[in-house]
Amino acid sequence: MISLHRSCFLNNSGISGSSSLFSYKLNKLPPASVKATALGPNSDTNASVLIENNNAFKEITQDDTSFAADVDINLTVAGGDREVYYDDAATEDQLVTPWSVSVASGYSLLRDPHHNKGLAFTEKERDAHYLRGLLPPTVISQDLQVKKMMYSIRKYKVPLQKYMAMMDLQETNERLFYKLLIDNVEELLPVVYTPTVGEACQKYGSIFRRPQGLFISLKEKGKIDEVLRNWPQKDIQVIVVTDGERILGLGDLGCQGMGIPIGKLSLYTALGGVCPSACLPVTIDVGTNNEQLLNDEFYIGLRRRRATGLEYAELMDEFMTAVKQNYGEKVLIQFEDFANHNAFDLLAKYGTTHLVFNDDIQGTASVVLAGLVAALKVVGGTLADHRFLFLGAGEAGTGIAELIALEISKQTNMPLEEARKKISLVDSKGLIVKSRIDSLQHFKKPWAHDHEPIKKLVDAVNGTKPTVLIGTSGVGRTFTKEVVEAMAALNDRPIIFSLSNPTSQSECTAEEAYTWSKGRAIFASGSPFDPVEYEGRVFVPGQANNASIFPGFGLGLIMSGAIRVHDDMLLAASEALAAQVTQENFDKGLIYPPFKNIRQISANIAANVAAKAYELGLATRQPRPKDLVKYAESCMYNPAYRSYR
Repeated sequence: MISLHRSCFLNNSGISGSSSLFSYKLNKLPPASVKATALGPNSDTNASVLIENNNAFKEITQDDTSFAADVDINLTVAGGDREVYYDDAATEDQLVTPWSVSVASGYSLLRDPHHNKGLAFTEKERDAHYLRGLLPPTVISQDLQVKKMMYSIRKYKVPLQKYMAMMDLQETNERLFYKLLIDNVEELLPVVYTPTVGEACQKYGSIFRRPQGLFISLKEKGKIDEVLRNWPQKDIQVIVVTDGERILGLGDLGCQGMGIPIGKLSLYTALGGVCPSACLPVTIDVGTNNEQLLNDEFYIGLRRRRATGLEYAELMDEFMTAVKQNYGEKVLIQFEDFANHNAFDLLAKYGTTHLVFNDDIQGTASVVLAGLVAALKVVGGTLADHRFLFLGAGEAGTGIAELIALEISKQTNMPLEEARKKISLVDSKGLIVKSRIDSLQHFKKPWAHDHEPIKKLVDAVNGTKPTVLIGTSGVGRTFTKEVVEAMAALNDRPIIFSLSNPTSQSECTAEEAYTWSKGRAIFASGSPFDPVEYEGRVFVPGQANNASIFPGFGLGLIMSGAIRVHDDMLLAASEALAAQVTQENFDKGLIYPPFKNIRQISANIAANVAAKAYELGLATRQPRPKDLVKYAESCMYNPAYRSYR
């Protein structure tokens, strides 16, 4: 079977200006050299596709396609060598053709989310693509469609209803979905991502309508390569994968964790400009230990207890191997919401063989470090001058702690072991100390310092005297009034980061932090909080949201052709984000820049990350662009409608 569809293309020398570049899906065919010719509906000549395969030629002819173009490309189906992520090879003023299984026209075009424009189809396009009578007679602009959609979404009072409306739009008109999200990012980010996405995952079975992404379960063991080939897009650059065991702070949601990869990749496109057709959400379904889900008649996943040990490891290894075989060395695999015992092992195992990134360990660390670097401009001193106390010693807490220690070591030439001594962690059993080392998980052992055992958080605050308190516990309201007042007693400007998601799991609210510290706290949270008025002053809480970092970070890896992730790239991303905080932001109490400028922020992060990749010799796209920021901007997906022939 041969099928043709519009795709994204970037060659080694930059963005191609040709409008005749297409992706050819050769399902279950070996590598081939392809030549294609497509001609218009009024032409006397039929469209043809010629496949050269092992010196045997087969011609496939299709009648009544929609325009003329000649294409010569070399395609490696199995290896995924093509470097594709920019959405439109054509420039904005060139006409393009909406390729699907065949040239999409009429009824099928209106139901193709990649090319549907709804009432924005022009009179000429309605004639050319057999749309007469299938649409009301009016023609409206994309901007008016955005206005209408925002009017409709704001009518909903329940956040989950807004989420479902956005997902429906994504499945019917992709460009309008991203235009809407980009233009209203501050309002819609909490709808398509945290905190609403958490509720969506909890109720995913009952709200499930159309399948999105790939579901790879234990039933597919031994067939994962075939499953990946079932995905219609072949030029994948970013995969976000979860096994659903630790979704936000909500625990094991099994197969219903798919909302997280879908949400993350929506942000890769909207905030980082990565082409949506180059993004693949994946859920690895190995069962669930959530009894409520196992007994739920609407649950969509495997009804069995979670696989562990060799059974789990073999499935993940088959998946990772198949991804590289299908999409090549440079596909970014982002691990998302794996439980601690798997997250660290997977990152360690595949970090040397694949381009992998764990957002919970590394992305959270990078965004928190950026906030701390920015906060130093308010409180003064260097990172090495401060002491840090964490509530929570899982993948987020230890990941942040390690990146802080790395930055301190880099700035001061202090040995990493010494830098770690400035950081203390509290877990469910109390302060992590040397006397507990034999019973600690391996990722906690670097944080076992010489100190007497302490059980309660408030005692740990008074005992270690931190200047910075960071919550990654996943347990709500653990930064009590007593704890916040203890931090305020020790510091003129206590730095308090309450990072657990969703909002219900936040260690304290913005209002509590500002009120209990008498307006002196520098506060940031994982989920959004409204501005707080205290004694006549308005405080705007910062949001330490990974969405500030990972879209730009991923774009930087893609545009440089990086083959591995290095810790120095994470530090480069943190420094780039911190540099975007203006004095105007500081005056409002912000230590993160607002999301309204996020695409420009992402371009700067991408440039910094790409520069570090070139510096470390990990970039494969040569030659290096002269202006990496402008290059990043040029690579970003633009959701504006295209004009069809």
